[in-house]
Amino acid sequence: MIVDIGRAGLTKTHQFNFLETTKCVYCGGEARIGFVAHEGLTKDVFEGPLVSSLHSNEGRGGYWLHDFCAVAVYFCQECLEITALYNQG
Repeated sequence: MIVDIGRAGLTKTHQFNFLETTKCVYCGGEARIGFVAHEGLTKDVFEGPLVSSLHSNEGRGGYWLHDFCAVAVYFCQECLEITALYNQG
């Protein structure tokens, strides 16, 4: 897992670029990007364990990641709670 701080991580994704801000899931305020943790975007990450290997993906009631992931972590400027967005390869 590699971590990129702030805006540098917005393009470290397997699907679409992450946005600089998102709506806080707790208070509805504006949450700003803190960091993006990602795996599978560079060759050296392939050698380590992956988040998808932690649990099996068994469908409804047992969903889990099926591929490399990227997770953007946002901090709300109103309540300072964390909102996270993710995608998979």
